[in-house]
Amino acid sequence: MPYPDDLVPSPDGPLQIEAVDPSLTPLQLSLIVPTYNESQNVAKIIEQLTQLLDDLIPGDYELVLVDDNSPDQTWQVAQALIPQYPQLRVMRRETERGLSSAVIRGWQVAKGEILGVIDADLQHPPEILIQLLHPMRAGTDLAVASRHVSGGGVSDWSIVRRFLSRGAQVLGLLIVPNVVGRVSDPMSGYFMVRRQAIAGPHLNPMGYKILLEVIGRGQIKTIGEVGYVFQEREDGESKVTWKHYLTYLGHLVRLRSRGRIGRLRHQFPVQRFLRFGIVGLSGVVVDMVMLYLLSDPSTLAWGLTRSKVVAAEIAILNNFLWNDAWTFADVAKAQQGWQARAKRFLKFNIICLAGLSLNVLLLNFLFNVVFSQQYRYLANLIAIAVVTLWNFWINLKLSWRVTQVTK
Repeated sequence: MPYPDDLVPSPDGPLQIEAVDPSLTPLQLSLIVPTYNESQNVAKIIEQLTQLLDDLIPGDYELVLVDDNSPDQTWQVAQALIPQYPQLRVMRRETERGLSSAVIRGWQVAKGEILGVIDADLQHPPEILIQLLHPMRAGTDLAVASRHVSGGGVSDWSIVRRFLSRGAQVLGLLIVPNVVGRVSDPMSGYFMVRRQAIAGPHLNPMGYKILLEVIGRGQIKTIGEVGYVFQEREDGESKVTWKHYLTYLGHLVRLRSRGRIGRLRHQFPVQRFLRFGIVGLSGVVVDMVMLYLLSDPSTLAWGLTRSKVVAAEIAILNNFLWNDAWTFADVAKAQQGWQARAKRFLKFNIICLAGLSLNVLLLNFLFNVVFSQQYRYLANLIAIAVVTLWNFWINLKLSWRVTQVTK
């Protein structure tokens, strides 16, 4: 159908961002607001964004609302706001669906050198835009609003939702570590990216996690992160379902098997790794001593597997206490209290227990197949060394990031 003059036609063809036309004077920021059934929130979010950006970069930004032909007429509600907000542009998509492609279609018509995205459901605090713009103005390629750095968190998530979010991140770290591992919150849908960093390559996102595609296929050299607290919806219903998690998994596999998955360029935390390693060595001593006391024929003579499980759990407790007091002391001091410490220990323990399962399998294989049975301690030492890599990498990304915040 023909579009009214004040609606932006939706582009078709490849999902590809072009560089800014050098003959034109670009805007500083183009912020995309993807919507579907958000008629109750549109006026609120546009008002808040406009007030904020008019003070920050007056006349040097645009808001591009991209609606997927919502049954509640979100696009029409937004269209009626255009006379009041001259920086607002509205696109109604009638032949495509999906948050990720909506963001890219918005970027394709955008005029800004910096491209951003924010949800319309008011779960992304608009004031964080100010903090995101700081690193972008300093030349950073990508600035991400994260729930998992200092100042970040979630307001009221159930245990199941927390588990699914963390589980999705662990899967990403295992499948595409050089993409997911570059940011603390790869599931974030609130970020800014420099146009030139993603101009050129064909983007092929799946589901609603566009950030993975940006990192995986863009020329992202430098990344900044800003903490934010994920808010609960004021109006409307959440659109996240179990199908989104399956689509997310498919996206990870696609990035791994077909697409460019990027190179790991972030600075490695050498000092923290050395502390983690020293603590790990103390855990090895504890583990070895306990294994001897429990399994040696001259002591308790327990079975090897049972002895290993108990010894490893005692070593895990030792490692957590030292890491909490030393390796990650800066984070622990900002999250004081027994409840916060218990949550950190639970996450640390789950990660280490997963490593323990691998450790037990390796130990039994080395003890029963590779070596003669008199070399139980050598077999145990090798198993510990292999699993150490797992424990450091996953704990580096997931532990000591308690996301419970005061409402």
